[in-house]
Amino acid sequence: MINEKKTYVASLGLATPPFRVQQSLAGEILADHAASMLCERSLSVMRKLFAHPSINSRYFAVDNSDTIFNEDPDSRIGRFTKWSIDLSSEAIIRALAGAGIGVDEVKALIVNTCTGYICPGISTYLIEKLGLLKNTRVYDLLGSGCGGAITNLQLADALVKQAEGGAIVSVSVEICSATFQMADDLSLIVSNTLFGDGAAAAVLRQEQNGLEIVDTASYYVPEDREHIRYVHKNGQLHNQLSVGLHNRVKKAAAQVVNNLLSRHSLRIVDIQHWALHKGGDKIINSLRDEIGLSEEQLVATRSILSDYGNMSSPTVFFVLNKLIETGIKEGELCMMVAFGAGLSAHACLLRKIRQIGGNLCKTNSNTR
Repeated sequence: MINEKKTYVASLGLATPPFRVQQSLAGEILADHAASMLCERSLSVMRKLFAHPSINSRYFAVDNSDTIFNEDPDSRIGRFTKWSIDLSSEAIIRALAGAGIGVDEVKALIVNTCTGYICPGISTYLIEKLGLLKNTRVYDLLGSGCGGAITNLQLADALVKQAEGGAIVSVSVEICSATFQMADDLSLIVSNTLFGDGAAAAVLRQEQNGLEIVDTASYYVPEDREHIRYVHKNGQLHNQLSVGLHNRVKKAAAQVVNNLLSRHSLRIVDIQHWALHKGGDKIINSLRDEIGLSEEQLVATRSILSDYGNMSSPTVFFVLNKLIETGIKEGELCMMVAFGAGLSAHACLLRKIRQIGGNLCKTNSNTR
């Protein structure tokens, strides 16, 4: 028998750390610190990447720029722990306020990250920090990379349909700066020009308000695993990105989108809004051409890339929030698309029902 229960995204909450750096200044700082460890060619490539106009600023979970360059592994995981908990809780508080509910209505909490590992997981710290009920069901998801927000939503959707009332909270948090490494390695150079830190939370309920989750889909290409992943070297995470990643990502993303649309007899032209995890400018352009999107449909994606860089998994929620700010009309469809380690691609089809609750776009944007 088909389960007729539906899930609705009632509200979103976003959070970024207070340390905001203009991309041009970040490039100068990194060039100064990396001069002794990079060859002239690598320095030239790095300067060219930092000069690209697609990113204007990024946020980092540090007190000052020297922190990233001078911390040992123990200090780094300590920083990851502090900021992953602080940013997650801030995003959750905003999402709960937007939905107009308290922590006592939260039945389950799902946290995903790929930029650090702690045991017990982030979720248990959030039970304590937020005052969640101690019988709350909590889940910590690891290893999905930049696509983790949608796999998180898939589990949250299933839990909502099992629950009798209450809310499920989905939160994605990444402290990408806690994986910072530098060497004469193009993967690391590119990563250091792209990634920033942030968190995003969503409140999911059965009440018909906000964005209905129509359906989700995933698509995995494990034979392409080495093209996008973290690898361990000397006990620390190093980002690994291949030069041809955009060609592989665009095919996987188009496949998962087409799979999802075909299940509902829909076409690309039937989807009014697109919330894409952006990767970088080259990947955005590849997705645009492969899926068949217009530049107008990419305005929100490019805007978030410019203001925040790539925050890994929370990014697609930031783009969705931008679309909500600019206006999704009742009955219109929105496709979320994210991709990451695996190699994997994920899609979530949403339909606007009624006005989503407020506090959706409040972020800490202090500049130091």
